[in-house]
Amino acid sequence: MPATTINFVRHGKVYNPDHLLYERLPDFHLSERGRRMAQATGRYIAQSPQRNTAVAVYSSPLDRTRETANEILLELNKVRAERGQEALGLLTDERIVEAGNEFRGTRIGHGEGALWKPRNLKLVRNLRTPSWGESYRSIAARVQDFALEKVHEYPGEQIVVVTHESPIWSYRHMLETGHPEHNMLLRKTALASVTSITYDSETGKVLSITYADPAKHID
Repeated sequence: MPATTINFVRHGKVYNPDHLLYERLPDFHLSERGRRMAQATGRYIAQSPQRNTAVAVYSSPLDRTRETANEILLELNKVRAERGQEALGLLTDERIVEAGNEFRGTRIGHGEGALWKPRNLKLVRNLRTPSWGESYRSIAARVQDFALEKVHEYPGEQIVVVTHESPIWSYRHMLETGHPEHNMLLRKTALASVTSITYDSETGKVLSITYADPAKHID
């Protein structure tokens, strides 16, 4: 039975001295620490006998995910070169972009943040839908559409997909519980972490879900 594994990677830490919710805004890049996190995850993938056979690397179109993916590609392509294989390039897909959020471009929990302004209270009335932007159901649906397409496109292969916390966790929560709604405070998707989901390549049925945090030691 051929199995396809999609290794969902969250991007590394972003340089954000003003503590803004950057959501889908351009020009939010990895910090120096974030780059080292991405490099650590790249080494983790390159040193894994299974994951380093990946035949494609995807990311969302945003700066921080593309930069994380490029660090992973550097490590992965070293292994491919040793095998005499051609280097992989980066592919992007809108379906794995960050969730839409009505607080974009504002401060949330620092000082007089937008979260505490009376006019915004309606946006936080429901933590499980959520009420401040794109629904978890919508997020999970688009990630699932992407994932099942790639399962059939790459039967029996490994691929790497660099995306964001909300898409990874909403989709994982749907697979594990039957619904994507969740408490965002209980997510388990660290920066530069790897959530690996293995599918039956023919049916798309999920066979296993594993999680690793290769960059947790990065200061």
